[in-house]
Amino acid sequence: MRISELFVMIVEPSKVQRRIIEDHLKKAGIASVVSAGNGQDALKAIGEDHPDLVVSALYLPDMSGADLLTQLRNDDELKEIAFVLISSETQFRYLDPIKQNGATAVLPKPFSNEQLQTALNTTLHNIEPEEGELDKEFDLEMMQVLLVDDSPMARKFIRRTLTGIGFKNFVEACDGADALKKMAENYFDLVVTDYNMPNIDGQELTRQIRNNSSQRSVPVLMVTSEENEGRLAGVQQAGVSALCDKPFAAENVKQLLHRLLSES
Repeated sequence: MRISELFVMIVEPSKVQRRIIEDHLKKAGIASVVSAGNGQDALKAIGEDHPDLVVSALYLPDMSGADLLTQLRNDDELKEIAFVLISSETQFRYLDPIKQNGATAVLPKPFSNEQLQTALNTTLHNIEPEEGELDKEFDLEMMQVLLVDDSPMARKFIRRTLTGIGFKNFVEACDGADALKKMAENYFDLVVTDYNMPNIDGQELTRQIRNNSSQRSVPVLMVTSEENEGRLAGVQQAGVSALCDKPFAAENVKQLLHRLLSES
């Protein structure tokens, strides 16, 4: 599949904003675009038409974009549909539920053509992943990955991206405490962890891996929606190998992993 073949639904109450988004999509080469002005109309149309991608505002007349995404993720027939949020909202408490539920991307308002292109490329990669040079160089199929996140949905979408890159072997943990138990029982080539988790968070998990684990040199990639610079500085001091935004683009992850695996 190519970007031009994607079928996109826009969910936006403002006709002006819908037109702006549609113009951006057309510039990216997408011809198949439909729209809805509220969440209920969108859910009905999505159930009937099954678009490849839903592009939604955060604030809708009858629900939030987060509510819309949650309903999609809870529907067995619709849960795999890619979801991009476009919003001028910057507060963590409003955006984090979107990121935790497996959004493909969160774009600012206004967004650039480059930002939209990255989101579309990630959508395409999740639908039809392609084997790349990273898999050929490092034999990713043989590597053991520990995936740590208290959100099952977030684990699912991170796993999908990593599978698309070429990884095949995963062990999942629901928080840092569970991860440490898994590490006592298995050897891992890569740890991919969230930051905000109950019991033991990503920062403390990283610290314990570096100070107390028999796998002190394992690469640790932290995937997080956290934006507080003070907290992120603490994470880096704990010994994380790299930080990556949630949701993340496949190409960005490839570049980070190439560096981490080369160094290890």
